[in-house]
Amino acid sequence: MQSIKSQASKSLFWLILAIVATAYTLWGCGGGGGEEDSRARGSERGATGSQADAATSTYVAPGDLDDMYLFYSGGHSGQVYVAGIPSMRHISTIPVFAPYPATGYGFDNETREMLGDFTWGDVHHPTLSRKNAEYDGRWLFVNDNANSRYARIDLRDFKTKQIIGPIPNCSGLHGGSFCTSNTEYLTYASRFSIPIPKGSYSSIENYASEWKGLVGALKVDPDTGEMSHGFQIMTPPFNWDLGSTGRGPSADWVFFTCYNSERATGELEKTASANDRDYVIAVNWKLAEAAVNAGKGMMMDGVRIIDPAVDKDIVYLIPIPKSPHGVDVTPDGTMFVGSGKLEAVTTVYSFQQMLDAIQAKDYTGDEDGIPVLNYDSIALRECQVGNGPLHTQYDDKGMAYTSLYIDSAIAKWDPNTGEVLDTIPCAYNIGHLMVPGGDSAKPYGKYVIAMNKLSHGRHLNVGPSQPESSQLIDITGSKMKMLYESYTEPEPHYAQACPADLLNPIEVYPMEENTNPHAIWDIADAGMTVNGNNVEIRMVATRSTLTPTDIEVPRGSTVTIHVTNIEQTTDELHGLGIGGYNINLVIDPGETKSVTFVADKPGVFAYYCTNFCSALHQEMQGYLLVK
Repeated sequence: MQSIKSQASKSLFWLILAIVATAYTLWGCGGGGGEEDSRARGSERGATGSQADAATSTYVAPGDLDDMYLFYSGGHSGQVYVAGIPSMRHISTIPVFAPYPATGYGFDNETREMLGDFTWGDVHHPTLSRKNAEYDGRWLFVNDNANSRYARIDLRDFKTKQIIGPIPNCSGLHGGSFCTSNTEYLTYASRFSIPIPKGSYSSIENYASEWKGLVGALKVDPDTGEMSHGFQIMTPPFNWDLGSTGRGPSADWVFFTCYNSERATGELEKTASANDRDYVIAVNWKLAEAAVNAGKGMMMDGVRIIDPAVDKDIVYLIPIPKSPHGVDVTPDGTMFVGSGKLEAVTTVYSFQQMLDAIQAKDYTGDEDGIPVLNYDSIALRECQVGNGPLHTQYDDKGMAYTSLYIDSAIAKWDPNTGEVLDTIPCAYNIGHLMVPGGDSAKPYGKYVIAMNKLSHGRHLNVGPSQPESSQLIDITGSKMKMLYESYTEPEPHYAQACPADLLNPIEVYPMEENTNPHAIWDIADAGMTVNGNNVEIRMVATRSTLTPTDIEVPRGSTVTIHVTNIEQTTDELHGLGIGGYNINLVIDPGETKSVTFVADKPGVFAYYCTNFCSALHQEMQGYLLVK
């Protein structure tokens, strides 16, 4: 009888379960949980059909991949943020100019040495390496506006591999990163003028005559990406802002804007707006390279610097509406566009007419020996695109997109005619904008991203410190369409984006490629070597043990721990954290990292794997005993 009751209970249970499952399926396929219900819920939130279409066009299903990589500068966070397009989801953070405990950056010997004495930087304008003026997906370079540095990120593993700087004679490397057509040079310009060489003193009363700005370039090794000092060019004490490298017919040139051509000091919002126009500087980097190779100029703090009043025909000044921000070369290299923040005018310049003016010596004056070209001879047209124009990018059809800070909008217009084709509002006060490939010879088009300076509470309240707003906009049709809004950590200034298939990152470091002399691959090789007061530990990290499991050293010893993660499995990272000693390493599969410290605190200190790795992750621990 008991077995019959038991069997009946089981049958009843499965019958009820089947009914519930059927009801749930019908509810999902009918009005209860399918697309119609989704639209109904969207309608309750105020979504329209076009908004639902926008949501569909940016939706990337769980497990599916985005079409593009998006690299944001992180501003004064010192980092680079990686997101996907079209989802706009944050994927990872690449630490560059500041420590980042999540990946142990700035804690191991190598990255700590790269950072030097600095614990922050101000990342402004990333640039992808390129070949024939098109992105090649090898490296990403970024500049540090605060401490005048450049960094190179290897896109094979998304890691910062080199930091160079502070660059001599340069104060405030805002004018970067701008890469020549075949990554021969990374060009830059100083935001702040100072007496040079750096460290010199001159009264601020002598600013106009004795202080100097500069433009320059770092040389890039074509095989390794290693950066080294190339050349610098002395300029009047203008505040250099942003730049753009030429391509095609203009490939030998680079252009930078300036503000404060008044050479003023003090309250610049008042004193640096007296002139109707400021300048674009046009630099022939090929001629600068030849001059330096010929030994011209003078060595100053380890870099050869050219005085354009002495070595002529290398740089020229071009008038531009006052207080400009960006200057942007068209994809075919035949024109460049500049805007004044305090004007409603965007000027289209002809590169060929610039060459003609140089050939004819069509000058209207000079600044410290640098010729000023005749604006009327070079300007093709002045375009009324909107108020507060800042930056311009281009799509795959040659159309221009300009950010309008005062109007909080983007204007789409034709640089060949000046006709404004469309305008779309942004939220709020847009600064930079970015079209994938829009600063290269091969724009990919499809989207423009508005990097807005203010979000003004368009998100859940997180207190006074609010995130920045980024908006994804469809540009495939005649009219722009707002698709999506996301929020980023402070503070993107510019970005780069490329098709996902342009990159091919590794997921583990192959054992055979690890050339670190301290790498070991067998637990039997783990151990300790004592040489006087110096102690070296060879440690293996693998699921789920850190070997050795205990380390005993005398107080005052200089201890170096070399940790090799011998895993060759994707996503099996390991960490090494030692409480009380501020030690925090994260070691990727197949990687070796080292940390050196003085064991000056006596006692027993636990160490453990900080990065989750297995079911027995908690057991992955040991002890540092300091006698």
